Amino acid sequence: MARGVAVKKSVKPAKPSYILDEQIGFILRQVWQRHAAIFARDIGVANLTPTQWAALSKLNETGPCSQNQLGRLTAMDVATIKGVIDRLTARGLTETSSDPEDGRRLLVSLTRAGQQLAEKAAPTALAISRETLAPLDAKEREMLMALLNKLR
Repeated sequence: MARGVAVKKSVKPAKPSYILDEQIGFILRQVWQRHAAIFARDIGVANLTPTQWAALSKLNETGPCSQNQLGRLTAMDVATIKGVIDRLTARGLTETSSDPEDGRRLLVSLTRAGQQLAEKAAPTALAISRETLAPLDAKEREMLMALLNKLR
């Protein structure tokens, strides 16, 4: 040691209480990014966003419903579902009509082209889900889905 020069010992910092890589939100975002990349690669050919696919798929499943109800069924707020339906309608995939039970309400339904696209894309959408879950075995997939549904 040189004269008059103090040598400081290196102190290892304590482990922080918050580690980003261990947080559920961060992990879910990374998993979503992986899933979204698979989705864009495979369904992107139909030029559909995940929210547009959700609306088409749910309408194919339930039949006509109000825009408000469709938003609830697909977990989209009012502004988001309106934009989604506006874009799908502009593409000729959905249409609106008066509700015969309540003339003040509009029903959203698939057009023939929308139904054909939903039916054609469904096998691809299932394959996307399988690929997203591919790193897990069957029991792990079942457990993950059960746990995620419990967190809803």
